[in-house]
Amino acid sequence: MLVIVGYSIVLASVFGGFVLAGGHLSALVQPIELLMIGGAALGAFFVGNTSKAIKATIKALPSVLKGSNYSKAVYMDLMALLYDILAKVRKEGLMTIEDDVENPEKSPLFARYPNVLKDHHVLEFITDYLRLMVGGNLNAFEIENLMDNEIGTHHHEGELPAHCIAKLGDAMPAFGIVAAVMGVVHTMASVGLPPSELGLLIANALVGTFLGILLAYGFVGPLASSLEQKLDESSKMLECIKVTLLASLNGYSPALAVEFGRKVLYSTERPSFSELETHVKQKK
Repeated sequence: MLVIVGYSIVLASVFGGFVLAGGHLSALVQPIELLMIGGAALGAFFVGNTSKAIKATIKALPSVLKGSNYSKAVYMDLMALLYDILAKVRKEGLMTIEDDVENPEKSPLFARYPNVLKDHHVLEFITDYLRLMVGGNLNAFEIENLMDNEIGTHHHEGELPAHCIAKLGDAMPAFGIVAAVMGVVHTMASVGLPPSELGLLIANALVGTFLGILLAYGFVGPLASSLEQKLDESSKMLECIKVTLLASLNGYSPALAVEFGRKVLYSTERPSFSELETHVKQKK
């Protein structure tokens, strides 16, 4: 929604200002210039990226039209789930969560938290490390190192679409200049025309530079920034799980372990201690 609002503001400001200055919008309607800029950009995008990067970028783009998946309510559900799991482990032992870990979709414990259950990345991260805690002989330092590596890999993969879009945005002004130069070449080849017609050809050529810069900084570049911010939010979710589970492995009670996880959240989504405590009690 914010993307549409932002694009609307960009268009209204630029074209509205042009009209208020006495310009005619028809002069900016240059489909050939758009064809050259867009076609060159698309071709360069395919040349400069692997099939994996192209697929990841196409898959990631629709997400910028959606709101954040990581609200305070989602984080509270996550921490309440972790508290329930760790409390069960503390009371009944690690082996009692084996069935919950192997089949989280069928687990009554996970079923109380649909916000977590529907996020397969988060669900897999939780169950994988609980599985290691149940069946492995790894200590807290080894698990922490493994978690760091996995979060790093997740972040690196998530950066790929943002980097592809950012590079494409950086190239748009240059493609605008290419379109403008082609227009100038056409103008020079028509030098015998009357001045009024030559002026029109020059104006059409300059639209290419204008469109390249506008597309770069008003449309394509902001998409890369939005993708990076969404990636940071998803990584913060994994960091919260990591800190909570490691605190439990180091011997802290479920309530303190969850408090460790709460402290790593961004202030905009972090619930207060009393909010989280009330939420956990309600879920129980």
